[in-house]
Amino acid sequence: MGRKPSYVWHDGFAMPSGFPERAFDSALEYEAGPGDLFIATYPKCGTTWVQHIVHLIANRGAPLPAGRVLTDTIPHLEEVGRGVVEAMPKPRCIKTHLPRSLTPYHPAARYLLVTRNPFDCAVSFFHHTRGFIKHYDFADGSFDDYFECFIAGEVDFGDYFDHLLSWYAHSDDDNMLMLTYEGISADPRAAVLTIAQFMQADCARDEAVLAAVLEHSSFASMSKDQQRWSSARPDGMPAFVRRGVVGDWINHFSAAQAARLLEKFDRRLGGLSLEALWPETLAEARRLAATA
Repeated sequence: MGRKPSYVWHDGFAMPSGFPERAFDSALEYEAGPGDLFIATYPKCGTTWVQHIVHLIANRGAPLPAGRVLTDTIPHLEEVGRGVVEAMPKPRCIKTHLPRSLTPYHPAARYLLVTRNPFDCAVSFFHHTRGFIKHYDFADGSFDDYFECFIAGEVDFGDYFDHLLSWYAHSDDDNMLMLTYEGISADPRAAVLTIAQFMQADCARDEAVLAAVLEHSSFASMSKDQQRWSSARPDGMPAFVRRGVVGDWINHFSAAQAARLLEKFDRRLGGLSLEALWPETLAEARRLAATA
């Protein structure tokens, strides 16, 4: 394997440098309660997008006021730790990249899983890692370098497939909703209504509120709201909210890489209904892999 990002390894998880190990440990001790809403994602699968949608629904379409950032209202549990989350007023909305087995659980809490096809996830994760120089020291790393880490599961929060399968096993639970990045992109209005229903919010009854949620959670709007990350991403690095498209992976993958990720997809997810989530992506990957 060639160039690798720098990680802090803790209890079997790779974490960006700057994530306090004490915060990670205390996050596992957080006691979930009734009314908590967990946005559960593997990194770069639509986390920030859904955080915006959830915040806007909870605030009837009102965007964050000047000077505040999204993590003020929806903190990342394993980055900030238990104490920060417990200090928030209830009901709480919490972001996590933890697998289902480590995520604090309560039967009256709600769990919103957002997933994304692994090809686009790998590309987005590569650009994310390259851009956060102080966390990963990977500004000069190539996609070929990063792909080897991704397919080996040696990236932030572990293996993509392990994470997805841990949550998929609970996808029929009454307190869990599973959405895809691709589905939200194809029909944002339907996704917002589905999330609002899951949150037991009433924005579906108010067209003005619904319109505001859609406007302020659009790619154009979110691209402007990047002040938290601007100082950590030097000039020339990809923006944190980068492109917001489906299918960019085809511009990065070689035929051999497509074949290798397809083999792992089929081995880990073959025979499950997850295959039906990304028919176009998988078909395109199989066409490319056939040329290897």
